[in-house]
Amino acid sequence: MIRRIITIDEEKCNGCGLCAAACHEGAIGMVNGKARLLREDYCDGLGDCLPACPVQAISFEEREAPAYDEAAVLAAKREKEKAAPCACPGTVCQGVAGDRMSELKNFPVQLRLLPPHAACFDGAHLLVAADCTAFACGSFHRDFMAGRVTVIGCPKLDGADYAEKLTEILRHNDVRSVTVVRMTVPCCGGLSRAAELAVAASGKQLPFRVVTVSTDGRIVG
Repeated sequence: MIRRIITIDEEKCNGCGLCAAACHEGAIGMVNGKARLLREDYCDGLGDCLPACPVQAISFEEREAPAYDEAAVLAAKREKEKAAPCACPGTVCQGVAGDRMSELKNFPVQLRLLPPHAACFDGAHLLVAADCTAFACGSFHRDFMAGRVTVIGCPKLDGADYAEKLTEILRHNDVRSVTVVRMTVPCCGGLSRAAELAVAASGKQLPFRVVTVSTDGRIVG
């Protein structure tokens, strides 16, 4: 059948893996350091992977492809959940089967508590999130934390210089991208500004984006 499906430009792909993490159906995987559409019948054609790609290597095309097989996708998810171990080194739970799967890769997560030279930052895709975002957005782990190292803060309550701390993190580690998730409330603007200043001060050319969440959990920007 002719339908809309994604295509991946492997020459543009930088191997970050963010698209694979964003693909809820498991259609995308990493092969020899490049993203690849592994199962055409797992691709629903909705394109959740597109905004995750920092180098615009993914696009839509209309072509002959197998129909989207939702039943196969759900079956694969159930098998994956059954196999997911709960291995908790220290205080970090790497995963619990079922809908309670955690994507947390580091602890602590409060920006003030993490040292700039923490090992988790090296080679990381960094998520800088306002405290309230995880409570407003029910799919926060799946949509934002997957494949990223998470730091959180509240510029209104913490009274910390986030720009200085984030600059140190970016200068001293091989951070590969920065994503900021903030609420629509004005005080969250301090978080995105601090991250922008830090990227500029680090002197590095890093993929950078800001996602804004409404108080009822909708992505509005």
